[in-house]
Amino acid sequence: MVTIIPLVTIVTSVTWRWTMARNPETAPSPASGARRIARTAAAAVAAALALALLPAAAASADEEHVVVAGDTVWDLARRHGTSVDAIARANALANPDRIRIGQRLIIPGAPTSSPAAAADATYTVVAGDTLWAISRAYGTTVDAIAKANGIADPSLIRIGQVLTIPGRGAQPLVGDTFAGRTYPAHVVAAANANKAALNAMDVPSTKEMQQLVVRIATEMGVDPALAQAVAYQESGFDQRAVSPANAIGTMQVIPTSGEWASDIVGRRLDLLDPVDNVTAGVAILKRLQRNGTPLEIAIAGYYQGEASVKKKGMNPDTERYVANVLALMKRFQ
Repeated sequence: MVTIIPLVTIVTSVTWRWTMARNPETAPSPASGARRIARTAAAAVAAALALALLPAAAASADEEHVVVAGDTVWDLARRHGTSVDAIARANALANPDRIRIGQRLIIPGAPTSSPAAAADATYTVVAGDTLWAISRAYGTTVDAIAKANGIADPSLIRIGQVLTIPGRGAQPLVGDTFAGRTYPAHVVAAANANKAALNAMDVPSTKEMQQLVVRIATEMGVDPALAQAVAYQESGFDQRAVSPANAIGTMQVIPTSGEWASDIVGRRLDLLDPVDNVTAGVAILKRLQRNGTPLEIAIAGYYQGEASVKKKGMNPDTERYVANVLALMKRFQ
């Protein structure tokens, strides 16, 4: 069932395609409202990100912690002055609630100074807009926009109205660091643009995405347990997930890998599209297992890159990733 946005439903071509796949008779026709909002939001996010990245905070060195009985990621984050999200990103944890005794975790260094707060943005309302859609695109809330603009009734906005979008402080929609690596500003800006676009779209639930992974893996001749394990490890079946490396969607495919997958399947794939995103990831998994490549090496290639694994072997974080995926495969078999 498609979630209906109150007041005015904004439907993107991606939403239309997903709805068509489930119920061709009742699917609404495509509209471009959310993508247009996302493009405007992306420009604001990129500008804010540029400001935020210039005075980047100095950080203390990363630490390593061996999990003992009673540890939780939340406790470790408080103890080391960092966040659950930062620890999860640094260790490729799809579910921060699941850590095991003896597991080695990288604890990212806590920042020693705060970057400057992002400035407010402005947005001009056009036909079909709602505060809900605008807030999703900019990574804020309906209440925050209503308060910033003195709007008593959030359901009443008018075409041509110029809205102040409150600054999100130092945090963009997507940060710039993952697994101990800091990514270039242009990559992070692209990731933020994609995150803004996905936030403005109606996407399948995690349960629906899991079902989609199983269906497409089966159709393409890939072990559904492997495809599910990778999807869960990468995103927890979250189609709105975007990493600082600009890995997009449920299968966390970066654009260059998306181009490779497009060549494999013989058509252009849109990584923001749920069906295309899963198709890309599954196609890559199938290609990585060609010529009898061992499963562990194929999984490592998905995370680290096939050429890198062949040249350097598995990085320590890749070894953890492979172990996690193999464990998850047993769960999904």
